[in-house]
Amino acid sequence: MTITYQTEPQLQAADFIDILVRSGLAQRRPADNPARIAKMLENADLVVTARNESGLLVGIARSITDWSYCLYCSDLAVDKAAQGKGIGKALLAETARLAPEVKSHILLSAPAAVSFYEHAGYQHHPAAFLFHVGD
Repeated sequence: MTITYQTEPQLQAADFIDILVRSGLAQRRPADNPARIAKMLENADLVVTARNESGLLVGIARSITDWSYCLYCSDLAVDKAAQGKGIGKALLAETARLAPEVKSHILLSAPAAVSFYEHAGYQHHPAAFLFHVGD
């Protein structure tokens, strides 16, 4: 399978929702709210995609960054049918390549993906904190 990695700052909400569903990440994102998904894409600083030879979106890394010190990868999603082929690791590597001055790459893992990030070389950080406002 040939995969092409590229930035897609104009990715459409419908395409993002589709990969969220096919990856299983839709259950943890507002996939039922296209306007909110569109806003998430619009305000992202870096959207890196993975497409197969037929152009199908098979993966995405959506990040927010200051381009200098930190980068938060808010979404890493790979189509379940394409998982286990290095696409997620390649998306993270391409994200890092595109932000060479950034020193801290941060992400929050879904419980089922913790071992993936450990194998990808990410260091577990026990002092992260979350707070939610509203629903």
